[in-house]
Parts: sequence; C-alpha cells; structure tokens
Amino acid sequence: MLKYNKRSVPVVRGDTVKVVRGNFKNHVDKVREVDLVKQVIEVEGVVTTKVDGSKVPRPIHPSNVIITKLNLTDPRRREKLERGLSEEAKKEIEMEAKRQIEEERLEEERRKEEEARKAAEAKEAQEEPEEQQAKQPEEKAAEEAVEEPEGKPEKVEEVKEKTEEEPGEAESKEEPEPVEEPKKAEEEQVEEEAEGKKKDGGAAEDLNNKDIEG
Repeated sequence: MLKYNKRSVPVVRGDTVKVVRGNFKNHVDKVREVDLVKQVIEVEGVVTTKVDGSKVPRPIHPSNVIITKLNLTDPRRREKLERGLSEEAKKEIEMEAKRQIEEERLEEERRKEEEARKAAEAKEAQEEPEEQQAKQPEEKAAEEAVEEPEGKPEKVEEVKEKTEEEPGEAESKEEPEPVEEPKKAEEEQVEEEAEGKKKDGGAAEDLNNKDIEG
C-alpha cells in the first residue's frame, strides 16, 4: 500500500501472499494457480492429505490473504501500477520487473534441464534391459567356452583315479589264493600216500624175491 499507493490489486500467478485466516494462518508462499470461475487461489504448501496418503492443494479465497510481493513480469500490470506514481517509483518498478524477468528465465532454464535429465535417465533405464538381453547370449557362450577346459581335467582326474584304483582291485581279487592251500595240502598228502604205497610195494617185492631165492 505504501510503495504502490494501492489498497488492493487483482492477485495473479506468481504473487507472494500471506494467509491471514484459517488453518494455514501466517503461511507465506507463491500463488500457484488462480481459478477465475470458482474465484479461489492455490498457494504452494497449502495442501490437505487424503485417506490414501496423497496430497492435494487446498483452495483459498483471495479475501483470506494479503499480497506481500507483486509479480511485475506482465507489462500491462506494470502500466496500471505506474499510473499516478512519481518517476522514481516508476524506475524502481521497472528495475524490479527486470530482475524478476531474469529470475523467471533462469528458473525456466533449470526446469528444462531437469526435465531433459529425467528424460535421459528414463531412456537409459529402458536401454539397459535391452543391452543386458543382447549380452546374455554372449556371456553364456563365453562362460561355456571357459567351463569346457575346466571340465576336461576333471575327466582326466577321474580316469587317473580309476587307473589308480585298478591295481588295488586286482590285488583284492588275487587275495583269495589261501583257498588253494588246502588243495595243495591234499595233493601233497596223496603224493605221500602214493610214495608210501610204492615203498610198501617195493618192500613186498623184495620179500617175495628173498622167499624165492631161499
């Protein structure tokens, strides 16, 4: 009121306002949206939480706020404000307008860069699964090629183990030789009996010969 010599002005998007009534009293932030049909405004940070946890803006009537800083980027609005003001006040308004226009331009550039970065990240996220799918057959082939030489020594080791086990098996097979010992003992006994019979026979023949000679 003191700076622009105006008691009230229409609120526009970008004005900074202070809430003076209601649950959000003393909340200061920028106007995000102006609804001319319902005649309400939406202020950044003035939101309500729904049952599902989502947050939605809470409309406020313009009579419940006061403007603490004007948005001077609109030339028509500046023209209306400058009516009936001194040259110094007009120069101040123009300087403030230039500063706000520069800030708005920088903010728009930052917003575009952020959107481009998010789009690039989303594109990379989509390309990564495709690259992984393309690499999977190559990786499998490489793994198989690496695994083949590793498998061959195992086979050789198995063959070696088998060959090492074979002599032991042969020894275990040759162990039942003691079973043949009774057979040898029987043969020796038979041979001894045969020799005894021969001796007995020889002795009988000698006796017979002696009897004949006598």
